[in-house]
Amino acid sequence: MGMQELAFWKAVVVDESNFLEAIVALLTENHIRYCVIGGQGVNAYVDPLVSLDLDLVVAVDQLEPVSRLLEAQFRVERFPHSLNVAQGGSKLRVQIQTDPRYFAFVEKARPASVLGLSLPVAGIEDILQGKIWAAQDQARRPSKRRKDLLDIERIVDAYPALRAQVPPDILDRLQ
Repeated sequence: MGMQELAFWKAVVVDESNFLEAIVALLTENHIRYCVIGGQGVNAYVDPLVSLDLDLVVAVDQLEPVSRLLEAQFRVERFPHSLNVAQGGSKLRVQIQTDPRYFAFVEKARPASVLGLSLPVAGIEDILQGKIWAAQDQARRPSKRRKDLLDIERIVDAYPALRAQVPPDILDRLQ
């Protein structure tokens, strides 16, 4: 299943430049501690939805070195709470989260299948927390916040015990 999943996803994101493998190799070869969060993190725990995004968080002490490594090899745009990484020949959008609230997720990450590869993935509770923060972020586009709500709903459907972690205002929006 792994290779088929990877081939399907690479076709969807038109990743002709092997950007996914290149970024994973760069992080691995340089011993960067990181984990997958966001929609692909959700996909590691529940039935997957297709997305062109790969959201990562890097260990806080490695953020500046990883920024330099990425800038040497890929196109990097800096934003207040993220580094957006891209490469020609791929529609894959990699976002490195730099909001300090996410840094602790890295230490609790465990390997899981993401896009047909075994990658470190944040714990389901942490992924849910990240989705809650995103859904509550009024600066995010409404369409993005609706997707965050869908991801929260997918998580609590698969892990009903986690419903208690979801604030009442978000639970109301899921009804």
